Amino acid sequence: MRIRQVVMDNILVSIITVCYNSEKTIRQTMDSVLKQTYPNIEYIVVDGGSTDGTLAIIREFKQRFGTRMHYVSEPDHGIYDAMNKGIRMAHGDIIGIINSDDYYEADAVEKVVGAYEKEECAVLYGGMRTWVDEKEESVWIRSPEFLEQRMIGHPACFVTKGAYDKYGVFDTRYCSVADYDLMLRYKKCKGVRFIPIYEVLANFRIGGMCSTQKAFFDLLDLQVHYGMISKRQRRIQRWKTKITAIFNGRQ
Repeated sequence: MRIRQVVMDNILVSIITVCYNSEKTIRQTMDSVLKQTYPNIEYIVVDGGSTDGTLAIIREFKQRFGTRMHYVSEPDHGIYDAMNKGIRMAHGDIIGIINSDDYYEADAVEKVVGAYEKEECAVLYGGMRTWVDEKEESVWIRSPEFLEQRMIGHPACFVTKGAYDKYGVFDTRYCSVADYDLMLRYKKCKGVRFIPIYEVLANFRIGGMCSTQKAFFDLLDLQVHYGMISKRQRRIQRWKTKITAIFNGRQ
């Protein structure tokens, strides 16, 4: 048992948080990384040049993390550009991405490392608890076997550095569904093993970009690209959405 523990402790895990004007929620995010039960963590924070109190909170946590944390604060070209920047900075065998309005369970990284079997290319995914207006809405885990129908929980996904190096990072042409594109690409190439962890790893607040009309149109483009719907179906769905928005007085 002690040998297994030594092997586990030698695995470096990089955690990335991307943020922009996130002073209301980022403290909980960073605290959840700081309090992980697994010790060998490198923490990378990529800030898009926040103008509120976010940077002050980041600097406060830098003092608490010490040399285990690195951060940059500069303009970027969107959330996935920032994630790619964090991946380029990462040195870990495994990389997790937790956004600045989400947070990990305290033993999330420990469970991921426990399930890791030194695969070069793997996605380790677990359960996710979703929150609406600070109330628990659901707890779930989805299988990648049905990835063409619906996305697995990205905040509860950990990807090996080898997978990013061999099969690519986030496609920044997608403004809100590049994580979905990444998982579809990994599944399609057959070179990445998906490893389930039947435990809750992450907490996700519903809202923001993922609930906008722009995000829905982005999803339709992705579905056309992978042959999940036709271009005609995309046109119909776009018109339905626009008409509904006009009817409801939101446009």
